[in-house]
Amino acid sequence: MKLKKWIGKGHLYLGLASGLIVFVLSVTGCILAFEQEIKNLTQPYRFTETPAHAELLPPSVLRQKAEQALPGKAADGVLYGVPGRSAEVGFYNFDPEYYYVVYLNPYTGEVLHVWNEDDDFFHFILHGHYYLWLPEKIGQPIAATGTAIFLVLLVSGLVLWWPKNKSAAKQRFSIKWDAAWRRKNYDLHNVLGFYILTIGMVFAITGLVWGFEWFSNSLYWATGGKGSPAYVIPPSDTTAIQTAASPMQIVDRSWRNLMQKHPNQQGINISFPEGNATSIFSYVNFRNGTYYKVDYHYYDQHTGKEIQHTGPYSGNYADANLANTLRRMNYDLHVGAIWGLPGKMLMFFASLICATLPITGTLIWWGRRKKAQHPHTMATPKERSKNVRRPVVVRSKVVRE
Repeated sequence: MKLKKWIGKGHLYLGLASGLIVFVLSVTGCILAFEQEIKNLTQPYRFTETPAHAELLPPSVLRQKAEQALPGKAADGVLYGVPGRSAEVGFYNFDPEYYYVVYLNPYTGEVLHVWNEDDDFFHFILHGHYYLWLPEKIGQPIAATGTAIFLVLLVSGLVLWWPKNKSAAKQRFSIKWDAAWRRKNYDLHNVLGFYILTIGMVFAITGLVWGFEWFSNSLYWATGGKGSPAYVIPPSDTTAIQTAASPMQIVDRSWRNLMQKHPNQQGINISFPEGNATSIFSYVNFRNGTYYKVDYHYYDQHTGKEIQHTGPYSGNYADANLANTLRRMNYDLHVGAIWGLPGKMLMFFASLICATLPITGTLIWWGRRKKAQHPHTMATPKERSKNVRRPVVVRSKVVRE
């Protein structure tokens, strides 16, 4: 009981310290849960008609069309989606920092829209989810620390929730709606916190993979991974530079080979090499709307030969071990996309409940604090018997003369 008391104190103070962080991460997570579905409804340029017997334009042509729409900027790669989706040519840069996407008709090369990350509402929400709208070097470690505390709170909350006996267990699984507001608030915190415990741990663990490098490496090694889980693109062989084919011709050739090899794919992304040392990166997606079920390929930009690489972001999905599979699934687990639309709905409501936990927890603490300041306790029968004022009988004296 003394240990449980100390766990309760730790749960209280950690909850008060991280409450605002958990609330912001949870609310922004709710908004981001259906980001792609909302964009599909509100951004018609993401779709295009598929003409009969039309062929997709190669990456080199789409790159040229996209760079004409953004003069002075170099494209980094192109994403071909499922039939009916526009091609997306991305432009990334760190100094000065910018991120653009040019949407094109993949059959005609027509520019449909130029998207700027700085003007996107979901980019603003994502910045809050990652950095709490603070500078990255400050906000990122604070958000990661809040996530780690949230994981500790889930474990300590389970200890505090655990019933003493069968009689107490009956009160742990349902909310007493006809009780006073303090009891209802307590049940909302206690009962709902228990029901989203597992999903909350998924949120926290997958979030910490991005939050702390030491946690990412430890989890990767604990699940059987070897080497580093970091995303690294292998270099090309600069001694094999040849004039027979340009790097963009190699890109087009690699793209055609992937299209022929995987006719049932759900999307192909291929990069444009920058400089002489970088390789051509590509992935083939076999499940639309997710990022885990993909085959990664790297090609030498000078020879077109496939470069063998190691790590979670290399090779075929079917050949990935447990550690690499889990690392590939990290994002789709975090947002619930791995279970489709029902999974996203589940994560949305779980994130909503997570946002209420700091509120209900603070109200529990505040209610107990006010009660301690203004106690209204009933006296026990024994105490009442001591405080009863008995009538005093005064006997009159008879004075005889």
